[in-house]
This record gives sequence, C-alpha cells and structure tokens, in this order.
Amino acid sequence: MGAGELIEVDVHAHGVVRTVPDLPDVHGVIVVPGKHRVYATATGNNQLAAIDADSGQVVFRAPTDTYPDGLAYDPVRRTVWTTNESAGSETVIDADTGAVRATVPLGGEVGNVVYDNFLDQMVIAVQGRNELAVIDPVSFTVTERIPTPGCDHPHGQALDVTDQVMFVGCEANATMVTVDLSSRTVVDHHGVGETPDVLAYDAGAGRVYVATESGWVSIFEHQHGHLTERGSAHLADGAHSLALDPTTHHTYFPIPKGPKGSPVLWEFEPTN
Repeated sequence: MGAGELIEVDVHAHGVVRTVPDLPDVHGVIVVPGKHRVYATATGNNQLAAIDADSGQVVFRAPTDTYPDGLAYDPVRRTVWTTNESAGSETVIDADTGAVRATVPLGGEVGNVVYDNFLDQMVIAVQGRNELAVIDPVSFTVTERIPTPGCDHPHGQALDVTDQVMFVGCEANATMVTVDLSSRTVVDHHGVGETPDVLAYDAGAGRVYVATESGWVSIFEHQHGHLTERGSAHLADGAHSLALDPTTHHTYFPIPKGPKGSPVLWEFEPTN
C-alpha cells in the first residue's frame, strides 16, 4: 500500500515477475483467471484498476466512491464490486469495459464484500451498523440485513459455500464470529488477534485463517458452522493480509519487514 505498487510473484520459481506501479494506496486485489485480468482498488485515487494478467498493463481505471477497499467478482453479470469504506457504499463496475453500472448505499461504513455463488447474492460487512447486508446483484437493492451481535465493526469475511456460513472478523473487539446465512444468526464466537483484517477459508482442509493488523494469525478447524482453534501466534508486525492456494493448501503472507528489514512474501505449508 505504501509504495502504491502491485507485485506479481511466481510461487513456483519463488521470484518476482513484475511490478505494476501507479496504484496509490492499493488495497484489495482479486484475480479472474477466465478473463486473464487482475482487479485492484487504487484507494488513493478512488479508482478500480483492471490489469492484463499476461502483460501487466493497466486496461482501464474506473471511478469508485470514497476509499475503495475490498473486492468481489460476480461471474454471472461479469461485474466487479468494490466496497467504499468511508462512503459506506458499493460501486458495481463492468469487468470488461470499466463502466459503472450502479452505486449501492449501505447506510454505514463498509468492510469487505463476498459473492455467494450458491444463492447468487452479494454479502457485505457493514461495519458502521454491525451487520451483514445482502444485496440482489440484479436489482442492486438490499434484500436483507443480518445483525452480528458480539461482533463490533465487522470487516473481513470468508464464505463456506457448502454449509452456507460466513466467517466474519470483528475489527473493534478482536473477535471472529460465524454467521449461519440460512438461519440469519450468529452461531459461534472466537477471540483472535487485535484488529482482524483478511480471512481465508480452505474448503478442502476445512480450515479458517485469520490475519490481523496486530500481526497475529489464528487457524481454526471448521465443522458445520462451529470452529476449533488449531493455533494462534504472532507472525510479524503488519501481517494482516494472506492468500490461500486451495490446491496445495499453502498460505502466503506479505510481510512489510522481513529478517533483513525489507518486504518479503512468506509461504507456509500446513504440517497436517
């Protein structure tokens, strides 16, 4: 974020492939393999940037609302959704052309957005209202609001599509809650490191990973909506983001300062 750059890394050769510059305060990043594109929020410019995955060239820059952060891709309508944290809204952008299709107000600061491909709906963490908002991706209207008691400032999310439960990181009270999307209720609470940010769910291994602004990372085993903690440790200062490879089950953490004081990407393999 500080450098305003997107770094592409070959995880097999363990080397940097290219650096994409001019993405001020870049936050959210998603890859859409079918389009050979990468989408990133250039938060400093209030823009969504689309990048050609083969050449590394910026294809388009689309305007968003204030402070775009998290991203999700809707493959049915071929749209990218950006959560505009300060504005409390979602911007819906055509993934091919960059045209803005809609702006959806949520009535409070927002965290991240997830596309639920089973129910064909968008789920947004509305941290300013302590709830999850469900949006119809066709009409762009809020169809339901799910309260998250015990979760102060819901921000990061990870979805188990099969069991229809959402794991939600609660920024203000160092907690993760599990929300059953079928019953619209919170069914589990667990303490995590301070200021949880990015969550990832490994469906094949049944594991939830929680990375926090405080540098603590927690791992949980998941069974039908309920979690058992497998471990929690301080990984590194600033270890608040992660990516998961569902094939190898490896996790990747960008670290601002490694052992030599420079930024590094750490790769972890589960031991069992």
